[in-house]
Amino acid sequence: MLVVSYMYCERTDNMDSFIFAISAVAPIVLMVALGYFLKRIGMIPDSFATAGNKLVFRIFMPVMLFLKIYRIEDLSGINLTFIIFAACALLVVFAAAVPLSFVVARRKDRRGVLVQASFRSGYSLIGIPLAQSLYGEEGAMAAALLSAAVIPLFNVLAVVSLSALGNDSGERVSIKRIVLGIIKNPLIIGIFSGLVAIGIRTVLAHFDISFRLAQVSPVMEVLQYVGSLAIPLALLVLGAQFELSAVSELKQEIFFGVVMRCAIVPILALGIAYIFFRGDLGKAEFAAYASLFATPVAVPSVPMVQEMNGDVTLAGQLVVWSTLVGALSIFLAAFLLRLGGAL
Repeated sequence: MLVVSYMYCERTDNMDSFIFAISAVAPIVLMVALGYFLKRIGMIPDSFATAGNKLVFRIFMPVMLFLKIYRIEDLSGINLTFIIFAACALLVVFAAAVPLSFVVARRKDRRGVLVQASFRSGYSLIGIPLAQSLYGEEGAMAAALLSAAVIPLFNVLAVVSLSALGNDSGERVSIKRIVLGIIKNPLIIGIFSGLVAIGIRTVLAHFDISFRLAQVSPVMEVLQYVGSLAIPLALLVLGAQFELSAVSELKQEIFFGVVMRCAIVPILALGIAYIFFRGDLGKAEFAAYASLFATPVAVPSVPMVQEMNGDVTLAGQLVVWSTLVGALSIFLAAFLLRLGGAL
């Protein structure tokens, strides 16, 4: 009887983990599929997708990040292990991808693209909604907090990989241009605006002045309206930008980029975090890690490649194919973390 009971409980846990993972991933995949379908039937023209992407990147997503950060009541309780491990993991992936890119790609303008695809996930667009699906508002807040560290790091490493590894034009980007590009990034502006707002709120509290944006209800309502548009529009646009065109010349590079982004990185990063740091990390933090390490190549990586004279065709293909495979990697990450008790 004990054996039967144990087997029943184990099957129940497995089914619970399976349903949990499906419930977390399905809304995101379905929204992307809806965007692709609407594009195919002509309801989303290219002009709308382009404009929508700009709105998400420059307005809606920064406002959403600002609100997520601003809702954090106390920064003194930040788990430094949570932040440091994520940053170190990204740096290790970057360092490992550089020599591998020389083995895989002969052309200089493809090496930086492969390195960027290895470490730069779609965290800025689907990281927060995925973390929210995995562990509710706590997961979203953890993901927003992690954004303050990883989004600047994404941009720094992307510029370094695309410039330092060289491109066919031989151009190099100055340190000044790198710094200005980081400072002007709308997502970074949104994050640090939230941190500044928390700082002001904390200072006022020392003088017994209690102030919240919610007290200015018209402003807060507008911010919430704008922020709430970020996730659905971002996912629709992502689906609308899908182009399933195979490029036989790029098969080797595509295979390498997709395997790195959707298999090697999530397995190693999440596995090490679970084995060595599980006692220091909570479920909300593992939800943020799943969003950081298991999501596909970032859509904003394509315009950056174009701006820095890399292989745009390869960059676009990596986004498409990693998104297709990424649905499975996200599901497996959520399923295994849930099964292991980390979610």
